[in-house]
Amino acid sequence: MASTDPEATKTVKAPELQRLLEIDPYLKDYEKEINRRYSEFCSCLESIEANEPGGLDKFTKSYETFGLHVLSDGTVVCREWCPAAKELYLWGEFNDWNRHQFKFTSSGFGKWELTIPPHPEGTSRIPHNTLVKLSVVDKNGSHLDRLSPWARYVTRHESSVIFDQRLWNPPMPYQFKNQHPPKPDRLRIYECHVGISSPEGKIATYKYFAKNVLPNIAALGYNSIQLMAIMEHAYYASFGYQVTSFFAASSRYGTPDELKELVDVAHGLGIVVLLDVVHSHASKNNVDGLNQFDGTNGCFFHDGVRGEHKLWGSRLFDYTQWEVLRFLLSNLRWWIEEYHFDGFRFDGASSMLYHSHGIGEEFSGRYEDYFGLNVDTESLTYLMLANYMLHHFYPFVITVAEEVSGMPALGRPIEEGGTGFDYRLAMAVPDKWIKLLKESTDDDWNMGDIVWTLTNRRYGERHIVYAESHDQALVGDKTIAFWLMDKEMYTHMSVYSEQSFVIDRGLALHKMIRLITHALGGEGYLNFMGNEFGHPEWLDFPRVGNNESYHYARRQYNLLSDGVLKYQYLNNFDRDMNHLEIKYAWLAADQAYVSRKHEGDKVIVFERAGLVFVFNFHPTKSFTDYKIGVETAGEYAIVLDTDDGEYFGHKLIDHKTRFFTCGEPWDNRNNHMYIYIPSRVALVYAKVS
Repeated sequence: MASTDPEATKTVKAPELQRLLEIDPYLKDYEKEINRRYSEFCSCLESIEANEPGGLDKFTKSYETFGLHVLSDGTVVCREWCPAAKELYLWGEFNDWNRHQFKFTSSGFGKWELTIPPHPEGTSRIPHNTLVKLSVVDKNGSHLDRLSPWARYVTRHESSVIFDQRLWNPPMPYQFKNQHPPKPDRLRIYECHVGISSPEGKIATYKYFAKNVLPNIAALGYNSIQLMAIMEHAYYASFGYQVTSFFAASSRYGTPDELKELVDVAHGLGIVVLLDVVHSHASKNNVDGLNQFDGTNGCFFHDGVRGEHKLWGSRLFDYTQWEVLRFLLSNLRWWIEEYHFDGFRFDGASSMLYHSHGIGEEFSGRYEDYFGLNVDTESLTYLMLANYMLHHFYPFVITVAEEVSGMPALGRPIEEGGTGFDYRLAMAVPDKWIKLLKESTDDDWNMGDIVWTLTNRRYGERHIVYAESHDQALVGDKTIAFWLMDKEMYTHMSVYSEQSFVIDRGLALHKMIRLITHALGGEGYLNFMGNEFGHPEWLDFPRVGNNESYHYARRQYNLLSDGVLKYQYLNNFDRDMNHLEIKYAWLAADQAYVSRKHEGDKVIVFERAGLVFVFNFHPTKSFTDYKIGVETAGEYAIVLDTDDGEYFGHKLIDHKTRFFTCGEPWDNRNNHMYIYIPSRVALVYAKVS
């Protein structure tokens, strides 16, 4: 890190900025602002190092001292930041809910401390897994029931909507068996939610997921999972995005040790585990959340309108607060140190980056939008600190930004003036597919438009591409499979059903859309659980509007084992597509060269990682002796065919055929070859030797 003195913080220059400007010369006009942001980051980091005993390392491991702890001699110590409290007490089952027996002592700067000696025989006065609460006396003298922000385990009684804190201090904590897998050079992510992972209409468990789902994910060729809804959230239907307890693994699915076992099993399968972390906002709950923890509207959040997200109905963190930085940065390290997560997908990054939270913004790509007064420098500084801290202490860590505006340098190193993320989501791609399926037929699809959407990404920044995610699966929207096949999925998905044009078209395009997205759209790939096989139903969590039903809060993996349903063929294709990527590593290769996007033929041809990809989106026309450009001369064979019988295709192509290039240039490539490409089929060719 560059060093600076307090008088010169505004003049610190990002040491590797020139590299960023070479990648994107348009940023030259904003060099001063990039350096100003970098200076803010340096100033904040140096302030932590200078003013916190133990510097950044101890500051970001404050879960070791804050919250409730049982020492080896049975002593209980508790430390909280509750700046507006007049008094603070700890009570619970351990003292028969005597509210005033154990009073904290103020230690200054809004911090409170409490020590409870052990029983004479040396055992803790607060047994493992017993209920505890904080009682906050506010400025008006009112007693407010609160949970510790650092609570590690919270549960809810079936008859209650409120979560309660439990002291989690098992006598024999879980012992991990496997190390973190090596950091992959590219990601194939399976986005998943533990609670909905069973075909049954109930909440699935960590143990169920580890035993029944993880092996299938590994078999499909995914090398990472992104776990949603792990941080505890009082409202199940929020999909985990209204967090109430940031350090607690959701007890809906089991105990903390059972989540550790899940992560351990994944590591044993060579799968890295990413946590969907929500630091962009928090639930408005106060009795079992962070909101109004000390009796005021501030504390962890901005007061007034700046502290409210008007669309999400949630609270917004004040990233200028020292203790908020301590809390959030420590939260990231907690999930790595305690649960062995390998990285994070940061939810709501766009909301964090702008004072408007992106509401009503078009983000047309104008650079002035990214470097104007609408940018929230405080939030940006936090994201830089988070990325710096994570990569500094954990070389294996992976960070992904969910960001829709296109903010430049989000995925570039901090020393270049970037934000430091390893990847960013290519969020325009699923929107494009849904728009095409919703507003037009494939007869009218524009090949150039599809290619543009899939290749239009910031050079030098790695993108996670996806055809659809959990957003499209939610009730009120439709998955790609549903847009393509709709109600006929309920009547014509058996291999014994009469032939259906809708199903034939749907299966063909489902495979083509996923393959072209995977191969052309990014440096990583993501799939939401069940979508790989065209899951036939939407996703809807129990709520008043559906009579609290779990019928649609599930994933019907049982459809794959039926033996006579066509879902298995889409699953086969997803498996083979991923395994082909494992072999040829196109996600780690340079961006593809697109040699053909023919509107009349509706054919797209591109090369990447030595492979030749050919897509015929024409609804009726097949082409014999079709001439395509190929850069490298030689003999080629088909290595993936969406029309293969293994994927319920029509088996129109003989895979024993070999294709030989001719030296005449074509489509700006040095060679060409002739192929047969049927209607609504995609083919992948590889050089034989």
